[in-house]
Amino acid sequence: MMGFRFAAPLLLLISALILFLAALLRSRIVKKPTYQYTLVQSLLAYMHTDSMWHDKLLWLLRAGALALMVFLMGKPQHVDSYRPINVDGIDIMMVLDVSGSMQFKDFADDDRTRLEVAKDEAMHFIQKRDQDAVGLVIFGNDAISRIPLTMDKQMVLDMIKQLELGLIDPDGTTLARAIVTAVSRLRNSKAASKVMIVLTDGEPSEHDINPSIAIEAAKKLGIKVYTIGIGSDQIEYFIHPFYGAMPKPRVNKELLERISQQTGGKFFMARNSQEMRSIYDSIDSLEKSKHDTPLQNTYYDVGFWLIFLIIGLLVAEIIAITYVWYGI
Repeated sequence: MMGFRFAAPLLLLISALILFLAALLRSRIVKKPTYQYTLVQSLLAYMHTDSMWHDKLLWLLRAGALALMVFLMGKPQHVDSYRPINVDGIDIMMVLDVSGSMQFKDFADDDRTRLEVAKDEAMHFIQKRDQDAVGLVIFGNDAISRIPLTMDKQMVLDMIKQLELGLIDPDGTTLARAIVTAVSRLRNSKAASKVMIVLTDGEPSEHDINPSIAIEAAKKLGIKVYTIGIGSDQIEYFIHPFYGAMPKPRVNKELLERISQQTGGKFFMARNSQEMRSIYDSIDSLEKSKHDTPLQNTYYDVGFWLIFLIIGLLVAEIIAITYVWYGI
């Protein structure tokens, strides 16, 4: 379904207001000169009056160009929303941990935090999945759906790039709740193959729901859950500025393995950035199937063609003044 919108409506309003004020000011300040001739009848005979039609035409050319410039400032776009397209791919929900422990930098070969590594490699993976619909769920002390399944990869990439600690309460890890949230996003999928990629670095919180509920929900809809543990499944320590040596969150390897095995997926452990890249490369070999999926909110700029029209109006005015009605 095609629609229309202005990507910068505020600029459109400001530009229109400036143009209106400029026109009003000009009408008050600039007055057209009048002349008195002794041979008035002779001048009228040669059509030398202040109401000649070419003056109005020149005014229309200038006004049209200015109006289109204001219109262009609003960045007009055609919008193609929720158009079903046939693709040869699978439906994938990315489920990313954004809890406080994702701030640790524990890769010897990389100065990025766990979250930064997870984001970069997730974006690298998504860029290769041209024919797949992708959605995003994030979780910490709660779980929220950030993007439903969509073929608009740029929207997903932009959202992942903007992820940072503090978007949601980071004091917790509601792993099972995040899986159930992602399952609800895949519930209406018509793809023969539905996949969930879950990345976390710690133990689920005590107030999280029973993992068995999440596993059964995924199994019921035939969703394969690939789990990735980032960090370590061993006890490691870090130096806290106030409390001294404290244990880092430990990946619950047993739980992640159970989730992936019971849903037909696979568990991976990422101990460094190279392993993270190879894990996503392994998942990239998933099976594909033809299905219809919604392409959400694709925007097409129309301003490019308006520029040529504006230039054409201005050139037409210049030619008319210089070569057609010069000296009249």
